[in-house]
Amino acid sequence: MKNIKPRWVNSDTDNLFEAILRLEDTQEAHRFFRDLLTEGEIMEFAARWKAARMLNSGIPYSQIQKETGLSSTTVARVSQWLTRGMSGYQLMLDKLHHSEHVIDPAKRI
Repeated sequence: MKNIKPRWVNSDTDNLFEAILRLEDTQEAHRFFRDLLTEGEIMEFAARWKAARMLNSGIPYSQIQKETGLSSTTVARVSQWLTRGMSGYQLMLDKLHHSEHVIDPAKRI
């Protein structure tokens, strides 16, 4: 059986991810992502990432919803991807855990 790539895996997304990988610091990321996305889209991505960090720290759904403004459906979806997704959340959580840039959401919320 042929391995079929998801629709979102293509040369355009590969090019986007290559551009992101070339960002050198958060200031460059601020500039690039603000040109690429709306403020609302950036805030939504940030809230989902915060939810993943909070879920990984064992913080209850209700507190995550309250502090991120995400719906229960979105928090559940983040939880699902955290535990049964492509391991992207866990990959980044592990990388940040082993760096000086880790931000514990329980300490800075």
